[in-house]
Order: sequence, then structure tokens, then C-alpha cells
Amino acid sequence: MSGRQVISELVLEPGTGKAIELLKGQILRIEQVEGGQCADFNAFNLHDYKEFMHCGRTRTVHGFHPTAGHFLWSAPPRERAMLYILEDTVGQNDVLFPRCSAYVYEAAYGFAVHTNCHDIQAEAQREYGLTPDDVHDSFNLFMCTGVDADGHAFMTRQTTKPGDHVDLLALMDVLAVPNVCGADVMKTSNFALKPLKLTVFAATEADLAQVPRTPTLASQRTPKDFKNPAIKSDRPLRRDPSYKPEFPNTPIVVTELPVAFDADELAMFNAVKRSDIYGDDDAAALRDLLFSWWEERFLQAHAGAPSIGSK
Repeated sequence: MSGRQVISELVLEPGTGKAIELLKGQILRIEQVEGGQCADFNAFNLHDYKEFMHCGRTRTVHGFHPTAGHFLWSAPPRERAMLYILEDTVGQNDVLFPRCSAYVYEAAYGFAVHTNCHDIQAEAQREYGLTPDDVHDSFNLFMCTGVDADGHAFMTRQTTKPGDHVDLLALMDVLAVPNVCGADVMKTSNFALKPLKLTVFAATEADLAQVPRTPTLASQRTPKDFKNPAIKSDRPLRRDPSYKPEFPNTPIVVTELPVAFDADELAMFNAVKRSDIYGDDDAAALRDLLFSWWEERFLQAHAGAPSIGSK
């Protein structure tokens, strides 16, 4: 978009990645140089690395293929929008497949030494004191995937061209870590390794105005809300002899709530209730309808996207 101030530019060569301090209100563009190259992406709260981009939450809200208009969410219990996909010229991104690893290439192909996303990510993150254990499931940009009728995930060749790009707008200060995917023996990047261009922009007012509002809720908890806010520094797990369970929201209390229908409402309910699942249990069928309706509307308001698998 014209009018953006360029803050930095970098070309990522195959086999490499880069940890970038992307401040709130800045945009990271990940761009095809030759076309056909997958990029893996990790992101951490710059001021609290225990808050990181979570593929599971993002997948639940936006589906397997997040694209323009979607958010990248952090893991529970934070569950905050970390980045916003401002622009996506291709619409082929993935949060289904895990990052490739050294084990994959040795176990499946017999390659004791091979480029792989986990090791590339780990090396890029090392600049900020993180370890290979801190690498998380990746947001796979430009990766064309799907799920077949039998429930098996698959990937196909890319159709990306030079100049195709994804723009990620930071909604908080993050450490953004893109890398050139190391897979050259799969369809992931059309059986080759190619460079990617990174550009950091300052967002314009028009860019910022495109971001839907997300609520700030009490359930989005940070360490100040934890019973134990200290990060465990040693590796062995030992029982705390003073521990006493304090599970939230317990004990569970079940209360019967009568619901009165008039004749028309009862007819509508009977027409849509899932008797094939709940049989004569009208209470369970009603709960299903009410919670499906609530989930659909909540997620639309919460993230500007429909619920996945809603009725």
C-alpha cells in the first residue's frame, strides 16, 4: 500500500530464518522472490515469551487456512490477538501441518543431515536466548493443504508467483520469526528451496482502521492472575507436598431450568431438533441448538469469522 514508511528490508536465503522485533503498529511483509516457496512462522510476545502464537486456537477460530481478515491468536490462558493478516495475495496458508524436523528427513528419507524448519527456527530464535524447546507449531505461509474425505491431511504444489505476499500487522510488540521452509523433497515448496523477501513497514492510519475490534475479557489471563506466576527454572518434575487442589468453577452445580414453548415455537423446535442424535431427550436437543446459536454469534463478534463446524 502506498504511503507506508519502510523500516527495514531483508532477503532470507534458503536454510535461514530471522528473528525480528516487530512493534505494535508495524507490518511484516513476507514476499515471494521467485515464487513457490513456503515460509514457516513463529511469534512471541516480545515482553513475555511464554505468550506465543497458537495454531490450535487460530485453527479453531479461523479454520485450517487463515487469510486476510483473520487474526493469529496466542495460546490459552492469554488467548489474545497477536497479529492481524492485513493482506494476502494468495490465500494459501496452513495451520494444520507441523513444522518439518531433522527426525522427519532421517526417518522417512534416510537423510542424516538435511535443512528443516525446526532447526532453522531454533537457530534464529537463539539470537534472543530461546532454545529448541521453545519453537512452537508454525503458521505455514503459502502452503497449499487440505483434508480428504477420509480425514487425512494432504499438501499440493504451490501456484505462488514473484511478488505474492502476506502482510502481518502487529497488535502487540512481538518477536516475529519467519524462515524459509527447508523441505525440498516434498510438494511444500514445489521440490526446491528459494529465497524470501522480508519488509517491515510502519502501518498507516488506513491500515490500522481495517482491524476489527476484539474484546478484552477477564478470562484472558496473564502471569499476574496465576496462582503460580514463577517460571520453573529446573527440568525435573517434583510434587509440591503443600499442594491442595483449588480447581476453578467447582463444585459443579446442575440446576433444572423449565422452558415454556407456545404451539408455534414447539413446532419450530420439533422441525430442527436433532432427534437422530438425542432421541427423546428434548433438553439435550435444546441445549445443542442454543449453544450452537450462541457459539456462531459469539465467534462472529469476537473474531469476524464464522464458527468452525457450527450447525
